[in-house]
Amino acid sequence: MSIEDRSSNSGERLESLNDQDVLARLGYKQEFKRDFSRLELAGLSFSIVGVVQSIAAVLLFSIPYGGPVGMVWGWFTCCGFLIFVGMAMAELGSAAPTAGGLYYWTFKFSAPRYRKLLSWLIGYINTAAYIAGVASVDWGCATQLMAAVTIGSGGTFVATNGQVFGVYCGLLLLHAILASLATKIIARLQWPYVFLNLALFLIVIIALPATTPRELVNTASYAFGHYENVSGWNNGYAFILSFLAPAWTVAGFDTSVHISEEAKNAPRAVPFAIMCATILSSLLGWIVNIVLAFHIGNDLGAVIGNPIGQPMATIFANSVGPKGTVAIWSIIVVTLFMTSMDYLIAGSRQIFAFSRDHGLPFSGVLYRINSRTQTPVHAVFFCAFLALLLGLISFAGPVAISAVFTMSVVCQYIGFVTPIIARFVGGTHFVKGPFDLGVLSGPVATVASAYMIFMIVVFLFPASPAPESQTMNYTVVVVGGTILLSLAYYFFPVYGGMYWFTGPVHTIGDSVKEDNSIDKKSGEEEKAR
Repeated sequence: MSIEDRSSNSGERLESLNDQDVLARLGYKQEFKRDFSRLELAGLSFSIVGVVQSIAAVLLFSIPYGGPVGMVWGWFTCCGFLIFVGMAMAELGSAAPTAGGLYYWTFKFSAPRYRKLLSWLIGYINTAAYIAGVASVDWGCATQLMAAVTIGSGGTFVATNGQVFGVYCGLLLLHAILASLATKIIARLQWPYVFLNLALFLIVIIALPATTPRELVNTASYAFGHYENVSGWNNGYAFILSFLAPAWTVAGFDTSVHISEEAKNAPRAVPFAIMCATILSSLLGWIVNIVLAFHIGNDLGAVIGNPIGQPMATIFANSVGPKGTVAIWSIIVVTLFMTSMDYLIAGSRQIFAFSRDHGLPFSGVLYRINSRTQTPVHAVFFCAFLALLLGLISFAGPVAISAVFTMSVVCQYIGFVTPIIARFVGGTHFVKGPFDLGVLSGPVATVASAYMIFMIVVFLFPASPAPESQTMNYTVVVVGGTILLSLAYYFFPVYGGMYWFTGPVHTIGDSVKEDNSIDKKSGEEEKAR
């Protein structure tokens, strides 16, 4: 019987406990300062999504797969499924708000025979998802920054891959410094972050209709109904591939979960943050795509192939001119900068939590709170360093670096779907939190799981039907490599995780003895099986 079960049997519901007691019921002592309010946590989740700047970073993935139809209706369709994912994740986050998140839930809800291995795998996959997420956002920020320089120079300057990588490294270092600040400072920064994101949204939907030349303004039938597939895949599958843009943009459903130990009233704040960010981002993103479809012109090939290298920048340049584009693009770069900082914050908390449970190498170093800032500084720089190494894949070509974008989505979906399914098939009693879907829990989880499993397969396919070394989708390599390496580490003779990893480690002194007996009993049951 788990800690949550004992709480339920005693008649004490999670929402009646204070935050420290809720965390204690999950087995952990309070180590962070709870300086995030409900709105600030929602602001962090919304800032990580980013909407306009994220669409700018991945618009290249939606235009070739259906043109305006892929942009508008691909976004709409995918976001419908993403809301189901958000609801399923919000239920889990409300029931067990801990920084460990996905791997913790996987352990608690899985069958005793498989829980240690599954928890281990999800811990590494989720860590890889955040490293890839930080890498992809910072790479997007670096490319957008260099695009702004290209626009400002009138096209005379075009950055080399080495120059972009140098900017990328500088951004990672700066983000690592900022992400190490005290929780109170990070929480207060979310207010200007949200304001700037909303301001950018308003600027885009007002500036484009007001300034786009008449010859580049499309009709409603074109914006909502023109289908142009230049990917090489058949039209149906190309439309599905357009889902990569919203899937990468409206993501990070577990970010607020990883910050939950720094949030006030976490059982309510976490689901509030997840649903606010998901619904608001889906709606605003759809509006942005509609506006873009109306003002993109009808020569999509020219938009994709422009020397600027960024379709969104090309659309702005055609509409508001070079100076206006530089001004708007500067705001996009700043908001992408904020997105990456928040992503690194959430990723560092995942690394901290997994190290707290002895899952990562150098756990003793990574599981440390800086005495001055009360934040896991070592985990922050560790995450940034691994993202820097992952960025080296950019030298293999533009298709190779796109695998980092896709990897972040695939790893996230594997991490999301596992505890959602385990909750219903693992045989462990689920203690509900304040956010409860009731009889809809099962149907919502089914739709969310089916969507994610399907998209995991889709995102492993190459960008074109006849791939070569330069057009191969390397996502299967990096994701498969992550899984194989973590399995090899787990089963490594004598020193592997199977010999010492026990899942979540309880840090509450008076609970250790009781929980050890529970783990022992579970182990005996596992051997009996």
